[in-house]
Amino acid sequence: MWTFEHTETTSATPAQLWARYSKPETWPEWDHETAVVTVQGPMAAGTHGTLKPVKGPTTPFTFTEVTPGVGFTDVSRLPFVRLIFDHHIEATTTGSRFTHRVTISGPLSPLFARVIGGTIAVGLPTAMQQLSRLAETTTNAAT
Repeated sequence: MWTFEHTETTSATPAQLWARYSKPETWPEWDHETAVVTVQGPMAAGTHGTLKPVKGPTTPFTFTEVTPGVGFTDVSRLPFVRLIFDHHIEATTTGSRFTHRVTISGPLSPLFARVIGGTIAVGLPTAMQQLSRLAETTTNAAT
């Protein structure tokens, strides 16, 4: 199993961050490694979608947990591995602290960790910083 986690702080409120998370089709605006995201329904546990990385094949995913304003988890299945993406928001006195954790598990996790783990580890902090900047300017922040 391979795991990478990164935490950022922002002056954006949890509602402002959630406004960005809750529109998956806009994720490429803050994640430069993502080209296109589609979702087949509302952002809720059990909803399926696809994500096309800039440098990779389109991959199906499923939201397994969604708590508006707090966080969500989505899972992608690749040959003999699961990619689990956890996103969590905590309110602070000055805004929010948010954490993204990526876990690769399964029999081929060492191989996938070598193939995509480095890209994830390098790109995740930058994506989160961009998410923070965009969320700070979000005014329509309904949860």
